[in-house]
Amino acid sequence: MLRRQLSKEIDLLKKVPLFSNLGKRQLNEISKHANQLTVHAGHVMVKEGEKGGAFFFIVEGTAQVKKGKKIINNLKSGDYFGEISLIDEKPRTASVIAEKDITILVINKRSFDHLLKTIKGLENNILVSLCGYLRRAEDYNTPLDRSRLLLQPAVMRKKLGIK
Repeated sequence: MLRRQLSKEIDLLKKVPLFSNLGKRQLNEISKHANQLTVHAGHVMVKEGEKGGAFFFIVEGTAQVKKGKKIINNLKSGDYFGEISLIDEKPRTASVIAEKDITILVINKRSFDHLLKTIKGLENNILVSLCGYLRRAEDYNTPLDRSRLLLQPAVMRKKLGIK
C-alpha cells in the first residue's frame, strides 16, 4: 500500500516541469518531503505580504494569483508557487486562492532547503524558472523594480549554494 502511494506521488512529481528532468531516486527523495493536501474552493493558500513557509505544487485543480484585488495569473495542474519567498526570505509577492477544491503537494521550508542541497540539478531548475518569470514580466511590459532585481542574483546564488 505504502509503495503504491509513493509510486503515485512520484508520477505526480514527474508532471511538474520543475522536476521533469530528475531521476526516480531524486523524485523519491522529494516525495518523502511532500505532503498531499486537499484545499477547498475559496481558501487562501498563501497571502500577499506574509512570510513564506512552504512551496506548493498543484496536483489537480486551479487557483488564482492575486496582487491586491487584481488577478495576475491563473494556475493549473503542474504549476507551482511559493519558491520565491523561500529563496529570498522576503514576504509573499502575491496571494494564491483555490478556485475549486484543489489537490496540492506541500514542502515546508526546512525540507525545501534540504532538497536544494541534496538534489543535483534542482537549484539550476529553479534559477531557470525564475528567469522565465523575469522574461514573462518583461514581455508584458510589467514595470520591474530594477534596484531590487540587481540584488537578487547574489541572494539566490548564496541561498542555493552556488559560488
